[in-house]
Amino acid sequence: MTEALLAALDPRPDDTVLELAGGTGELAAALGPRVGRLLCTDLSPAMVEAARRRGIPNVEHRVVDMLATGLPDTSVDGIVCRFGYMLVPDPGVALAETRRVLRAGGRLAFATWAPARRNPWATAYGPVLLERGLQEPPQPGQPGQFGLGETELVERLVLAAGFEEVSVEEVPVEFRFRDWGDYRDVMTRLAASTRAVLEQLDRRTRAEVDGAARARIERFRGAAGYVLPGLALVTSAR
Repeated sequence: MTEALLAALDPRPDDTVLELAGGTGELAAALGPRVGRLLCTDLSPAMVEAARRRGIPNVEHRVVDMLATGLPDTSVDGIVCRFGYMLVPDPGVALAETRRVLRAGGRLAFATWAPARRNPWATAYGPVLLERGLQEPPQPGQPGQFGLGETELVERLVLAAGFEEVSVEEVPVEFRFRDWGDYRDVMTRLAASTRAVLEQLDRRTRAEVDGAARARIERFRGAAGYVLPGLALVTSAR
């Protein structure tokens, strides 16, 4: 994903780049040495502090809301975001704010997840919890992991935000897990809502849910563990 985003952004050595929803700075570590200045931001102060502790040269860290960055108009040459736009309450507003702070000819590159049906790595628990009435289905337009999974929707939002050129590329990904315990641990740490539901279940019901979820990914198990496919969308725009 990092390679695909960097290729889409096409950063130059004298660029000023803004990273939105930068998390703990993994992408910033790869991008910082390639540009003149990188502003790595996130809405979470804890994430910003974790990224700052990496000590990446040439990077400034700030707490920033994607919906209202507080940056001047036309102040950056490029903007990059890995899995952030689908989580904001209004991605159209976030993209319009992105367009506002980009200079003429500036470049945007961002990643979102393709629809749930194309991401088996992330969908073992969700259908099981829905079938048992243990979790509410996502509402249309609600922020979420797969909220910007359709190429047509992404293109429409980007163009409506004022960009004139947009391209969406499918990027296959692969997740590897040693065993079921490894998978369960990672998924429940990534998905706070799933973890909260599981923690409230009695032992018997939790075992039933785990068994049904595990059955959904058994076809991906081999001698070395689970190898689960997924698909991301990398969008570039000017």
